[in-house]
Amino acid sequence: MARACARHIPDGCSVFLNIGTSTEAVARALLHHRDLMVVTNNMNVANILAENAECQVIVTGGALRRSDGGLVGNLTIATIRQFKFDIAVIGCSAMDAEGDLLDFDIEEVGVSQTIIAQSRKSFLVADRSKFKRTAPARIASVREIDMFFTDAPLPDTLHTKCAEWQTEVIVADRDVGVS
Repeated sequence: MARACARHIPDGCSVFLNIGTSTEAVARALLHHRDLMVVTNNMNVANILAENAECQVIVTGGALRRSDGGLVGNLTIATIRQFKFDIAVIGCSAMDAEGDLLDFDIEEVGVSQTIIAQSRKSFLVADRSKFKRTAPARIASVREIDMFFTDAPLPDTLHTKCAEWQTEVIVADRDVGVS
């Protein structure tokens, strides 16, 4: 998933990578990209991309969530609003059959909503485990996402909605690449 997502991020663009292990995997896949400006609220992403001398890394600031290195809160949102990103790469904790992206942390939801609003294109990176989970706070609809990278075919209802909304779905498999 991460490699497939990174292939759709051109050199020389501005990118936001948010909190999550999937976005951290995307950061690893971007280590050979050139002339990127990456803004993140994920301390782990910043540390990963510090290895790429061709990449400018900007950390948003905010309240540190020690459990995962995420930065959240009003300072994070205020920083994000100072930019207009070419591409946002976000994750989510869960996704329902109606295509809503969900999370557990209301502060993270506000940050994710701001990221989407400040981006020309939005990419979602979410593995199959998200299809079976639920969470109480709504981030957005898949309708607002340009490309959705996952590791398994979508449930039928969600697949139909993505087609209706013209959200491009990329199913990446570890062994065979992208289908």
